[in-house]
Amino acid sequence: MKYSANSVWENKDEYDVVVVGAGHAGCEASLACARMGFKTLMFTVSVDSIALMPCNPNIGGSSKGHLVKEVDALGGEMGKVIDQTFIQSKMLNQSKGPAVHSLRAQADKANYSKTMRRVLENQDNLEIKQMEVTEILAEDVDDGTEKRKRITGVRTYSGAIYSCKAVVLCTGTYLRARCIYGDVSMQTGPNGLQPANYLTDSLKELGITMYRFKTGTPARIDKRSIDFSKMEEQKGDERVVPFSFTTNPEDVQIEQVSCWLTYTNEKTHEIIRSNLDRSPLYSGMIEGTGPRYCPSIEDKVVKFADKNRHQVFIEPEGLDTNEMYVGGMSSSLPEDVQYAMYRSVTGLENAKIVRNAYAIEYDCIDARQLKSTLEFKNIDGLFSGGQFNGSSGYEEAAAQGLVAGINAARKLQGKEGIIIDRSEGYIGVLIDDLVTKESHEPYRMMTSRAEYRLLLRQDNADLRLTKLGYEVGLIDEERYQGLLEKERQITEEIARVENVYVGTTEEVQNLLKEYGSTPLVSGAALADLIRRPELSYEILEPIDKMRPELKYDVIEQVNINIKYEGYIKRQKKQVEQFKKLEKKKIPADINYEEVQSLRIEAKQKLSQIRPASIGQASRISGVSPADISVLLVYLESR
Repeated sequence: MKYSANSVWENKDEYDVVVVGAGHAGCEASLACARMGFKTLMFTVSVDSIALMPCNPNIGGSSKGHLVKEVDALGGEMGKVIDQTFIQSKMLNQSKGPAVHSLRAQADKANYSKTMRRVLENQDNLEIKQMEVTEILAEDVDDGTEKRKRITGVRTYSGAIYSCKAVVLCTGTYLRARCIYGDVSMQTGPNGLQPANYLTDSLKELGITMYRFKTGTPARIDKRSIDFSKMEEQKGDERVVPFSFTTNPEDVQIEQVSCWLTYTNEKTHEIIRSNLDRSPLYSGMIEGTGPRYCPSIEDKVVKFADKNRHQVFIEPEGLDTNEMYVGGMSSSLPEDVQYAMYRSVTGLENAKIVRNAYAIEYDCIDARQLKSTLEFKNIDGLFSGGQFNGSSGYEEAAAQGLVAGINAARKLQGKEGIIIDRSEGYIGVLIDDLVTKESHEPYRMMTSRAEYRLLLRQDNADLRLTKLGYEVGLIDEERYQGLLEKERQITEEIARVENVYVGTTEEVQNLLKEYGSTPLVSGAALADLIRRPELSYEILEPIDKMRPELKYDVIEQVNINIKYEGYIKRQKKQVEQFKKLEKKKIPADINYEEVQSLRIEAKQKLSQIRPASIGQASRISGVSPADISVLLVYLESR
């Protein structure tokens, strides 16, 4: 039911941008708009929920670490805040190649939220308002080609109208939110916060197609009731790598807190199997579609029936709390079953539950209604980011929020929005997948989704994206000049080691023998030795007498670029072909019904999504290579 306030009044304060929501997407969107010079108002159902982490207590992880690095490279805030508030840090996948190395940090949840809130509250051009937004206000615009709508403001629960020129929707999991476990169903947002029950109707009236998705979270357990002696201790890295390229690595070498690893067992699985009829997931009580790549423990036991155990990570929620997060065991089973299930796990025999596990349903959109700039196709000035777009995860949300905020500001500047393509960043892959491909479940970023992942490493995110951050106005001159100097040093050092030769001296041969490398029979360039799998730029330091003093991040790039030179060149050629298709633009006014020989399904999908380029069209499900050939011929004839 649409909400109507008893009194309607217009707030006379003038705003350029309104951001709805203060989660990870809302924070980045608000900061981007304000820092780009626009008066911004951020609404939240609770000021205490700013940058809330209602699920896992970590930032980063496989592929997600790439996103955080890219957010930082563009001038976002998430990487800086986690560098100040982490309690454990670990580089994942170090046994594999650099393309899949991903940084993950355990966060002190309360401190993370407090630190981000402090940044927001002290940002020029930004105001924060605790109030539910119930309606998006827009006027009709007829430019002679198609009828559209244009944003004019928002209305709140109190009846106040706030005029603005752009709105960024970052509603997270709050729209008509419902938390469920067993037969308990509560109209509430995450962590017991107030849901936003009225905005969905306003969005539907604007012609926006809505989905109903679901996600879940495990129980939190009192640390004092856990027997850690039965678990495997998981320590952080000895040498911490920061998320932000602006963080001094020496400032983050702190004393870290341990996490712990245990496992479910057959008893756990039997408890779950015997109570599946009481699970709202299987009883039909839950309507929304859950994330395939972050399944509940019920789903794991049913879908992987051959597995006799599953990993369970016990992770601290912060330094000033005894709450421990039970990673890997999200659930919506009844409370009594949760107690039995968790207490069957080794080390949790006497577990005391502080917060029950639950599933949460919420409204979100079909993101194919968005342009690649994250602006709605038929509503000028309306942008969106985060879980509202059908994604999952803090990092995916922050990345979208940043891009939506930048593009809302650029629209007000009269400039074209930025589009990061699939060859330029994980952010590009994320957004392109969301706006191009049909998704009936929460989208999760994974390294396997990035076809150019050898080029899109987390270690070179600044080299890929910081110039763009500088162009839009989120990177200052000092940081930009530092990037140019880093590029110069990398280029010069690669050229130097390609042209420095070492001979068959005793010192050289002994070093090669020490690392199990084949002795030289004649002189060789240092670069050729670096290419050997067992050697590296750093290992060769004793025989490189003229080596300049360089920072670790420069050394890292020199080593990777030389060692993987062949693979990198091959992938760059693939990107050249990709760019050719991306550059073939499709006119916005094209009528696909007039394109003869296009299959009916292709016409429907192309008309619905309206891709901006041939490259984007080729990635639409239901559009075949033959359809693309027909479309190319048609465009040539035009």
